[in-house]
Amino acid sequence: MKNKTAVVTGASGGIGEAICRILAKEGYDIIIHYNKNEEKAKELAESIKAENGVEAVCSGCDLSFCGAGKQLGEKIKKLTDRVDLLVNNAGLSLVGVFQSIPSESVARLMNVNLNNAMELTSELLPLMIREQRGNIINVSSVWGITGGSCEVHYSASKAGLIGFTKALAKEVGTSGIRVNCVAPGFIETEMNSCFDEADVRGVIEETPLCRTGKPEDVAELVAFLASDKSGFITGQVIGIDGGLGI
Repeated sequence: MKNKTAVVTGASGGIGEAICRILAKEGYDIIIHYNKNEEKAKELAESIKAENGVEAVCSGCDLSFCGAGKQLGEKIKKLTDRVDLLVNNAGLSLVGVFQSIPSESVARLMNVNLNNAMELTSELLPLMIREQRGNIINVSSVWGITGGSCEVHYSASKAGLIGFTKALAKEVGTSGIRVNCVAPGFIETEMNSCFDEADVRGVIEETPLCRTGKPEDVAELVAFLASDKSGFITGQVIGIDGGLGI
């Protein structure tokens, strides 16, 4: 890949797609990670290439299993020898009373949301250290900050991602690598399509800006954190939730 290269996990979903599109406009070549939706990932890649004149390739991997982060990292290193930006965006949600969630479901969620984000980062970090520059952006959640009733495991996984962000930022800052975290509120995505109209109205009523967010809102923040405009920002968790987490 000839340009700056960005890896975006969970890129076939709403937020991931929006992130890929805005980064492509900024001149990044994109490695689009997907799990099951290969067709949508390929359509996104072709659209990005046609609209922006950058390279875009797809890499599939189910991140819900132990060791999948390492597997994905190895696949990515066969596609490129440089990674300027890693966006750990892939995520699963679990809604239900804490003690009713099966342990198998919890393990899958923790692997996708936290364990394999850390493992993939570990695999790709040497490429950044070699160049003495790089950028890692983790996508957490407002519930990772405040906790969400009936989303206990999800909240715990996203809180772990916040701790990972802060600790890694301290460790790799001397290598010229920045690590930050965005914490979206209720965003209009397929993941949140499970909530009915009454649930959504309730969230809007609790949100000072009186609306839900769009994937593009999150993507704009990611693009800012990836840019030189945020060059003195690292180890931060930035809420993009319309004030829901206040």
